[in-house]
Amino acid sequence: MVWALGLMSGTSLDGVDAALIETDGVRIGRTGPSLTLPYSPELRAKTRALLDRAAGLAEDDSDVLAIARDLTVQHVEAVRLLREQAPDLEPAVIGFHGQTILHQPELGRSWQIGDARLLQERCNVPVVHDFRTRDLENGGEGAPLVPVFHAALLQQEQRPVAVLNIGGVANVTLLGPKDSDGQRGVWACDTGPGNALLDDWALQHTGQPCDFGGTLAAAGMVCQDVLETLLAMPYFARSMPKSLDRLSFHPEAMALVRDLSAEDGSATLAAFTVESVARTAFPVRPGMWFVAGGGRHNPVLMDGLNRRLGNVASVDILGWDGDALEAQCFGLLAVRCLRGLPSSWPETTGVRQPCVAGKTVGWPSP
Repeated sequence: MVWALGLMSGTSLDGVDAALIETDGVRIGRTGPSLTLPYSPELRAKTRALLDRAAGLAEDDSDVLAIARDLTVQHVEAVRLLREQAPDLEPAVIGFHGQTILHQPELGRSWQIGDARLLQERCNVPVVHDFRTRDLENGGEGAPLVPVFHAALLQQEQRPVAVLNIGGVANVTLLGPKDSDGQRGVWACDTGPGNALLDDWALQHTGQPCDFGGTLAAAGMVCQDVLETLLAMPYFARSMPKSLDRLSFHPEAMALVRDLSAEDGSATLAAFTVESVARTAFPVRPGMWFVAGGGRHNPVLMDGLNRRLGNVASVDILGWDGDALEAQCFGLLAVRCLRGLPSSWPETTGVRQPCVAGKTVGWPSP
């Protein structure tokens, strides 16, 4: 086993998560320290504005390159701070996800910005990046990529369980029961919106980057007509696996809640997140749901999920760090890439065959 350092900057656009994990790409030995380095309000605003224009931009666009460099420098700083915390845990590799600004699997495109070579040069550690392209080239959705990590964490679990990550988009990993040979089915998909709509609504109506503590949503009433219209969107009729862009529902959803009060709009958007999970057609029914990501801190979301699904708890009860899981995942995925091990399967992303994710920078050629 080796120590790997994973970096994740998710669709909530709140900052860089960095985490150390000891792994051989299959098993998890120990988890090391982790941290979150928040984006400055200016960097977050510039990155968020980029999402609205990304579909029409070229990869060498000057604004894209400038923001990519700023984001990379933020990642370099996160690595530096984490290595200061754990000077004895020297990473053999860095898994660098980058910042997603566009996800269009139907067009074979998923765009994560960030300069892997600059990161490698500044940190003097081999870097694995571009985790989604090969999956897309093999007919997959390019997301979600966390199921192999969730399966490693829960390898001793016998019953069917689900891990629901609520970031900007919500995604689920479903682990079936183990058979007589100890094997189990693993399925995954993006279920629908996570925090993205809620965050944008809160920023618009309160000036805050999110609905802290779910207080805005808790004060409102769900508009059932709007909710049912949202859930009638074509995405929810598709079977899994499937995936989403952060803005997949944005224009339609914001138009539908536009005339609601700040509180009712927030309550309705929170119900949209909950119902999109509850109405997903899963091949087996999980006996327990573990929730990760920033959404687990929103009592309105957690209460709604418990009412609709039952047996819902934060991953924190397992002793996991729910804010570091995705960063830890990309540390594990980096090691899997170096070992030539697949990270996605037909049941998790829709690839034609198991697929190895990632490209390397600074790693010796075989």
